[in-house]
Amino acid sequence: MLAIEGIHYETGEFIKVVVKDDNIHSIHKLTGDCKNAKYIIAPGLVDIQINGFMGIDFNKDPLNREEWQKVIYHLSKIGVTTFYPTIITNSYKHLAYIFEENMKILANDFVDSNMIGGFHLEGPYISKEDGPRGAHDKEFVRAPNWNEFCELQEKAQGMIKIITLSPEWDGAIDFIKKATNSGIKVALGHTAAESKQIREAVKAGAILSTHLGNGAHSFLPRHPNYIWDQLAEEQLWTSVIADGLHLPENVLKVIEGLKNEKMVLISDSVALAGMESGDYTTSVGGEVTLTKDGRLLLKDNPRLLAGSVKSVFQGVQHLVSKNICGLAESIHKASIYPAKLMGLPQRKGINIGAKADFILFGMDTANWQIIETYKNGKLVYQKGSV
Repeated sequence: MLAIEGIHYETGEFIKVVVKDDNIHSIHKLTGDCKNAKYIIAPGLVDIQINGFMGIDFNKDPLNREEWQKVIYHLSKIGVTTFYPTIITNSYKHLAYIFEENMKILANDFVDSNMIGGFHLEGPYISKEDGPRGAHDKEFVRAPNWNEFCELQEKAQGMIKIITLSPEWDGAIDFIKKATNSGIKVALGHTAAESKQIREAVKAGAILSTHLGNGAHSFLPRHPNYIWDQLAEEQLWTSVIADGLHLPENVLKVIEGLKNEKMVLISDSVALAGMESGDYTTSVGGEVTLTKDGRLLLKDNPRLLAGSVKSVFQGVQHLVSKNICGLAESIHKASIYPAKLMGLPQRKGINIGAKADFILFGMDTANWQIIETYKNGKLVYQKGSV
């Protein structure tokens, strides 16, 4: 058995978590000394939208075994125990190639591959309009095609678990029904849909709004508009990029007030996340600058963001520091809530019988530090170890 001591993230009590096999076997309150009296025990983080990390782009080419292991290890360093590599709009040929070649590696189970919850397919069935389309290549944006998606899902060996699309297309509602019935979580995003189309999409089974407030026109009618429409749909969960850059605090507060347990944090990070500051050339943004404070900017127009490079753990810290949520609720939005959305066993959190996915972290610095990360009861990262 494995025993880890620390401060319970919800109660503030000193506890000892005992792990047997890959589950939490027992939890004991400590009345005396606590081995890790400075560190907090919390559920492992779940990132349902991430495009790359540490210089590795999930969209450019399939990853080899070493690249997957590198990404998995470095994500464990920032507290992530489950993530959904996100593949964006491209040609059928390229998407099929990415899924098929990646699954040749991932299907042959290797160390810690269970950190991958599945793929998030963002596009290609999104809006063609400038603004909502974001950085997606207009050449490859197209109407929903169920047969094409089924072929991609076959290449992915059933591992596409989330798809982001726009319901503005003819045939989108029928696609949403079929995808939902097949167990896919359908998200609305990169959309210029009208109110009726959004209502019909939710009725058909759409369950999530992808990075609401981003991937949108710069100017919208006061009302109605597709942001209000999605916020008003009680069945819709909402993912947000809470990096302090993509959404202002007041917007995060509004979303939190309306969605509460259906608000989840995502990184939506690009390949340069985790890299040193400096100038880089990217396949999407071209020449960009990564600043020391974590801003990724277009080199020729530094007023514009070129993507996200902050983690969901930093998102938790942002919510707490701006008094948008308390510590426990902020952690839930990056762990238990996305796990609940995706039907993962981690949704049970730090409780007896739950999967032993948890983190140990410190808050005694301006930038919080992950000390240890556990996946299914196994120590996958320890600060200071190689």
